[in-house]
Amino acid sequence: MNLSRLDLNLVVALRALLEERNVTRAGERIGLSQPAMSAALSRLRRHFDDELLARTGNSYELTPLGTALRDRSATACDLLERVFASQADFDPTAETREFTLLASDYGAAVFGAALARALHREAPGIRLTFQHPSPSVVENAATVLSTVDGLLMPHGVIDGLPAVDLFSDRWLCLMAEDHPEIRDALTLDHLARLPWAVYQRPYDAPAARQLSMLGISPRVEVSVQTFQLLPHMIEGTHRIAMIQERLARTAVRSAAVRVLPCPFEAVPVQEAMWWHPVHAQDAAHIWLRRKAEEVGATLMANGDGDVLKGRADASYAALSR
Repeated sequence: MNLSRLDLNLVVALRALLEERNVTRAGERIGLSQPAMSAALSRLRRHFDDELLARTGNSYELTPLGTALRDRSATACDLLERVFASQADFDPTAETREFTLLASDYGAAVFGAALARALHREAPGIRLTFQHPSPSVVENAATVLSTVDGLLMPHGVIDGLPAVDLFSDRWLCLMAEDHPEIRDALTLDHLARLPWAVYQRPYDAPAARQLSMLGISPRVEVSVQTFQLLPHMIEGTHRIAMIQERLARTAVRSAAVRVLPCPFEAVPVQEAMWWHPVHAQDAAHIWLRRKAEEVGATLMANGDGDVLKGRADASYAALSR
């Protein structure tokens, strides 16, 4: 396929036709007359050697190829818009634009809030939007990232795309403040025997994989889609959970829970921001990545350094009070 021989306007027409499934509405959406839109559909049908839209009674239905192309054409349009919106220069004090980042509630609460504060001070015209990543981010990371400005996710889930490290965090075990079986320490037997509350998005919870390597299959009683719900699913029960230390510091203030070190060497979380290579030379994205790196460095410098270095006893006690 030689892109120089393609009319890229047909990409816009293809998306409108497949999403509207109506020639007239598709034309109105992109500012073309009905005859011009019909001509575009004819050209697309010749190119793909497929009807794309098949008439059924008084309406059109997508052919199997049309169905496959619907999401791809939307992604292609989003990517083209980002390519042609790239800037050679970027002044954060004067620009007005929106950055969209995919993040779990943990990433948004711990890092996203700090980034938003920094942008509030230094770039008042910049807007941040945080969205939950879908499971497709694991299988189609490049495609998903082509439609947004970045993804907050730990290492070990995706690879092959550029990223900047932000901060590290350690896993703690969470239990009710008055848990009848657990006092000053947890054991592997506790992990294997007691019921669990878990975060149910496995691509963002590598701690679950670490348990499986120990031969432990948690007996799950409750699963949730946000880490911040875990304390409320633990409070007043015999359940246990694993939670990131930086999030645990708010958890112990929001529910009657406490934390203890894990009874095994849990691999720490190394949070990073990932992006699509199409953004590599865009001045706005270069600024965003540098600012993200600065915010991550500040988190590491100011955020509970004693605990991160291993002097945990006093900090864990403070967390549990």
